[in-house]
Amino acid sequence: MAYDKEALDYHRYPQPGKTAVAPTKPCITQRDLSLAYTPGVAVPCLEIAKEPNDAYLYTNKGNLVAVVSNGTAVLGLGNIGALAGKPVMEGKGVLFKRFAAVDVFDIELDTVDPDEIIRTCEVLAPTFGGINLEDIRAPECFHIEDELKKRLDIPVFHDDQHGTAIISGAALLNALEIIGKRIDEIRVVFSGAGAAGIACAKFYETLGVRHENVLLCDSQGVLYQGREDLDPGHRKYNPYKAAFAAKTSARTLADAMQDADAFAGVSVADILKPEMVKTMAKDPIVFAMANPDPEISYEAAKSARADVIIATGRSDYPNQVNNVLGFPFIFRGALDVRAKAINEPMKVAAARALAALAKEDVPDTVLHAYHTDRLGFGPEYLIPKPFDPRVLTSETIAVARAAVATGVARKPITDWDAYRDHLERFLGAERETVRRLIHQAQRRPQRIVFAEGTDDKVLRAAQIILDEGIGVPVLLGGTAEVEARKQGLSLNLDGAEVIEPRFSPRYAKYVEAYYALRCRRGVTRDDARRYMTRRAYFGPMMVRQGDADVFISGRSRYYPTAIRPMLRVMSDRIQGHTIGAVHIVVKGGKHYFLADTSVNLDPTCEQIVDITENVHKLATDLGVAPKIAMLSFSSFGSVKSPSSTKMRCATELLWQKHPDWAVDGEIQADAAVLPNLLEEDFAFSKIKGGANCLIFPNLDAANIAFRLLRSLGDMTLVGPILCGLDLPMHILQRGSSPDEIVHIAAIGAVQAQRGKR
Repeated sequence: MAYDKEALDYHRYPQPGKTAVAPTKPCITQRDLSLAYTPGVAVPCLEIAKEPNDAYLYTNKGNLVAVVSNGTAVLGLGNIGALAGKPVMEGKGVLFKRFAAVDVFDIELDTVDPDEIIRTCEVLAPTFGGINLEDIRAPECFHIEDELKKRLDIPVFHDDQHGTAIISGAALLNALEIIGKRIDEIRVVFSGAGAAGIACAKFYETLGVRHENVLLCDSQGVLYQGREDLDPGHRKYNPYKAAFAAKTSARTLADAMQDADAFAGVSVADILKPEMVKTMAKDPIVFAMANPDPEISYEAAKSARADVIIATGRSDYPNQVNNVLGFPFIFRGALDVRAKAINEPMKVAAARALAALAKEDVPDTVLHAYHTDRLGFGPEYLIPKPFDPRVLTSETIAVARAAVATGVARKPITDWDAYRDHLERFLGAERETVRRLIHQAQRRPQRIVFAEGTDDKVLRAAQIILDEGIGVPVLLGGTAEVEARKQGLSLNLDGAEVIEPRFSPRYAKYVEAYYALRCRRGVTRDDARRYMTRRAYFGPMMVRQGDADVFISGRSRYYPTAIRPMLRVMSDRIQGHTIGAVHIVVKGGKHYFLADTSVNLDPTCEQIVDITENVHKLATDLGVAPKIAMLSFSSFGSVKSPSSTKMRCATELLWQKHPDWAVDGEIQADAAVLPNLLEEDFAFSKIKGGANCLIFPNLDAANIAFRLLRSLGDMTLVGPILCGLDLPMHILQRGSSPDEIVHIAAIGAVQAQRGKR
């Protein structure tokens, strides 16, 4: 009862329903009004009258989908009617928007006449870029979709049919790969011969299942040749069912399940008994997809057969077959190329993209969302999770490519990298920064050496680095341990190099180099030999000697412990330099460089100047025009203290050294980053439009600031990025995620590229 109230409150407050219309253009001034409506609106109207395709240029047609239903087959509720089904259709609109940034109007039609639905969609078609048919009962839904595909030149997609087919089809491909069976040799039994069941059967055949190896069961049992109601003269004749009438002696579901390789259920709860599962072939595949209660529970299936691979429609068990993995991204790809239809190759492309994605390493963000430490390709992870952000790019691009390849695209894409970047922006402007860094790194891949080459997160990051073409990971550690961990994580890491320092042919050379560097600092040759067996020393020496381009350490060690060996290896090259750490915060498409966040406790005025110069160089290298604020609790002398005086002193020194730089201070943080506040209170400031490089007076302030921002979320945080060295070497925060490691690797690669120019 408490859950029921929560659900009602969710739909009722703070305003009824789940969707609303929001303008995409300003309508504040009289001029805005004249452009939005009369007289300005006449101009695009006339252009569209001359060229109908210009509707895609001047209206929202190209990103608008109609979710059309008559409520005759609402999931789990049956024939509840058009009005009662409206919350479901609104929910569908929310999912379209949330997962693929597609706008939706839900349209509930109070009719059971398929011809009325067809005609209504036909006359509404000019409004939309696509039509998603939803919760319309079989067999009418087949006729409606088929007829609309003939009449309309926009995508028409009945998700109840094809969504389940595509997602479960992806799971089937991967399950067969795991158990080592060929798709053209398996026998599949379907429970449910409605829209989803028939669509699944057809799609599995498209994927390679042979028609003669398919058995469909409805509420009366097996669809077999000679069954009375499958005769064309019978009053209940259904041609869609009749197409699957099999030549078989099986009459019941139990009969059909004998020696079956796979079961696909889209019917009712508990119809598949454990005894039936026991009669299936070796390594059976069971997709019990009835909602909310499956044809057989996960526990019952596992108890019946230890070798069973099972998927359900439920989120509380492995392998959830959830249609949200399909329709938003299929429509996204179809709309972006202005497809005339969603054809079979596009559906197959979607299924294969999902199957391929399940074999890739799962980002920590997904693991955290599902409260687990590990997800990896296998019997309990056949398809990606719905909240995996990578589905947007992988599936959408696959669908769009298939549309272009099969000739149904009216706006073909040629630059697929640019299209991927465009899709990434739907996931947040912050991801654009990461993509830009990765693209820069890809231009000239670098050798990136990792001190913790046996760490799971580092290995997962190395796989991404290889997949993205950022560089060649050099993993320091024992070959046997790296291999064992690689196998445990289901990574291939083809192209990575594994080095165990003490067995490296470079070892002796590095020992002599380190001894020559540190012999007057109390280091003996024996000490040098001992140090060079340690990865934290060997790695930076590789970069120093030109055998690698970037060094990264610290994922499993505290920052002071990790940075010390590197500074010793570079001791002669950092004299007179101030080493500092920078974190980049990306929020709302804006970049903020925070320094020094990790190294100097209480830097002097001169050290602050050095740190600022390092930040200026980093921002410039990454393509950001630096606007620098010297932060304090005081603004322009409002309060005198040693800290504020230091920041004011540093500002004046920077003016002398770099009179053309946009730098000012001391200034409070809010005034520095809010352009209106800065202009209102400090119009004389050299910073215009808000600062993006924020220099803190001490480590306390900087470290607290970046950790607080990281905890609050809703932004991307990249760092720490070590500055002040003439070679790219970086120390990670302890516990960094694979994505964070990749970001630092990309920055290091870009720095290495620029350093070689």
